[in-house]
Amino acid sequence: MSIFSPSPAMAQQDSAVLFRSVRIFDGKNGALSASSNVLVRNKTIEKISATDITAEAKVIDGGGRVLMPGLIDAHWHAMLVRPTPMAVLAGDVGYNNLLAATEAAATLMRGFTTVRDMGGPSFGLKQAIDEDLVAGPRIYPSGAMITITAGHGDFRQLADLPRTIGGMLSRMERIGGSMVADSPDEVRVRAREQLMQGASQVKLTAGGGVASPFSPLDVSTFTEPELRAAVEAADNWGTYVATHAYTPVAIQRSIAAGVKCIEHAHLIDEASARLMAEKGIWLSTQPFLDISGAAALGPAEQDKMRQVVAGTDRVYGLAKKYGIKTAFGTDVLFSQALADKQGAMLAALTRWYTPAEALTMATSTNAELLGLSGLRNPYPGKLGVVEEGALADLLLVDGNPLEDIALVKDPAKNFVLIMKGGRIYKNSLAQ
Repeated sequence: MSIFSPSPAMAQQDSAVLFRSVRIFDGKNGALSASSNVLVRNKTIEKISATDITAEAKVIDGGGRVLMPGLIDAHWHAMLVRPTPMAVLAGDVGYNNLLAATEAAATLMRGFTTVRDMGGPSFGLKQAIDEDLVAGPRIYPSGAMITITAGHGDFRQLADLPRTIGGMLSRMERIGGSMVADSPDEVRVRAREQLMQGASQVKLTAGGGVASPFSPLDVSTFTEPELRAAVEAADNWGTYVATHAYTPVAIQRSIAAGVKCIEHAHLIDEASARLMAEKGIWLSTQPFLDISGAAALGPAEQDKMRQVVAGTDRVYGLAKKYGIKTAFGTDVLFSQALADKQGAMLAALTRWYTPAEALTMATSTNAELLGLSGLRNPYPGKLGVVEEGALADLLLVDGNPLEDIALVKDPAKNFVLIMKGGRIYKNSLAQ
């Protein structure tokens, strides 16, 4: 019998769970442990031992299967995965929230126990998940992505112009999807508003993007003083700014302003890669290999996606050449079918990395990036690892993903147990 738990009320919560006879991928080392036992108590991993552990606990016989950390997606949009672009802009907010909650449960069932949300009104969904009203991954929210007039994230129509400073907000701004800011003062306000709502990091669009109708990929949007205003606001709150940036100009301007993480960078050049490595700047990028991510968009947007795809080999090649700190994400938008391939996108990293390197990136490395939020971290504790004292976000895998990473492409079959925070959300071993 398989236990699929779309709501936490149906999930199994035991004060202690003992995994017996498991081989551990700890999220860091590229080899499995010898047969081990792991005791989870409440929300954390209490003990790991090669010898028997005696405890009052629910026993899970791993049968030699692999126990590994829950996966982390460092570039996710929890509110924007399933609706169409038109539904986001004009649809019913209540329905869109329910749709996002349904997707959150599906995300968790794919083995992604944590996501870093890089733009969208996900604060309410995060609260519902944290309060066990719905099942879903831990969410590190950015809130509304901050953009400029005509920038990536500005979904207004030409009929909405001219914009009156301090005037009526657009629909996308009212629902918290994106905020338009055209001066350092406006940027500062919008950044502080996201922090006020609980943002763990702040997201700005420093250059053009695929999905937006008025922003060619080559354009640079925010000025350095505008970017610096957001950086100062985030720094005052002990956290950081990440920027959507494809081009060398957008990347280098972001770094000059104090940005700590660059999202995408598919049009990067050698000098920008070298600068990122020298400054210790994070790269959060995605293995885009086709234009399926733009299937819901128009011809012009699909053409921009082709330009991005053409740069995928370059960005990973330069990241490896210069040793840039690199995080894994998927950036799925407007496609449930593409979201279902979240694990397949992780497996695609083996075009550039070994399975162990790819899985490390999606666990402990991504967790290191999440730690940049400092005291704004909504989930203090160790994520992305299987070690004593870490938060108990765990997957029990039928097979060895270090030898066959394709296992992550079929989580319904191969992830026989999914645990988040010590709670079992799926257990297909249960009889």
